[in-house]
Amino acid sequence: MKQYRLYNGVEVPAIGIGTWQITNRDMMDQVLKDAFEAGYRLIDTAAAYGNEISIGKALQDIGFPRNEIFVSDKLWNTNRGFYEAQEACKKSLKKLKLDYLDAYLIHWPASGKLHDNAYELNADTWRGMEALYKAGYVRAIGVCNFKVHHLEKLKETLEILPMINQIELHPGWYPQDIVDYCKDNDIQIEASSPLGNGQILENPVIGKIAEKKGKTPAQICLRWGLEKQAVVIPKTVSEKRLRENLNIFDFSLEQEEREAMDAIPYCGGLGIDSDRVTEFG
Repeated sequence: MKQYRLYNGVEVPAIGIGTWQITNRDMMDQVLKDAFEAGYRLIDTAAAYGNEISIGKALQDIGFPRNEIFVSDKLWNTNRGFYEAQEACKKSLKKLKLDYLDAYLIHWPASGKLHDNAYELNADTWRGMEALYKAGYVRAIGVCNFKVHHLEKLKETLEILPMINQIELHPGWYPQDIVDYCKDNDIQIEASSPLGNGQILENPVIGKIAEKKGKTPAQICLRWGLEKQAVVIPKTVSEKRLRENLNIFDFSLEQEEREAMDAIPYCGGLGIDSDRVTEFG
């Protein structure tokens, strides 16, 4: 499995299994068993997904060596703050039945539409993340859905730079400014929705490339994400698609194919803007 090395030396698998909307315990057992057998080693979850207990049970049932899996979790918005972030992480660890997390991310930046002190709230929460990292509860800390202005403001007070920024990224939606900023600051990009809302799979440009390569449109999108040096985290409960999604290391895109995909106009986006939404604030 290809891996990316974070600036602190921690290695992250290049492709993971997303668990959003998987809450049934039996289904989680089966999905993670199928995923591990296929070769996945990165599990992506969040407190807001409501499935940490299911994942913890599945990991115990499978009995996979802890040092061979990478578990990433996220802090929800109701637990912002220095002490609150630390307590939330410890609660998540208890639910997952783990001693540490491989990555812990702030799920959303505080929204300026809801908080007059949004930047200060982000900074206070980040100090809690730093404390968790220093204490060994997490091997890497990062953020999700942070734009350049969020990261720039955070840099004014932080001690430890985020190691990861998980954002929406897929053909038809490529926030160049965020990607460039993260590359310049050695922050690893993760694509939380590498297939968008699914509409991108019907795009004729991608369909043509898929036909030429003998691959599925999803495989072409995931390969594009890898070639952008992003960690890609698709979600599926299908064993067949789990294996298909992982089968993207035996080919590469040609320059004209990448350029054609880069030129796809806005398509397949989830439409969630961290500066505009209030329900995630």
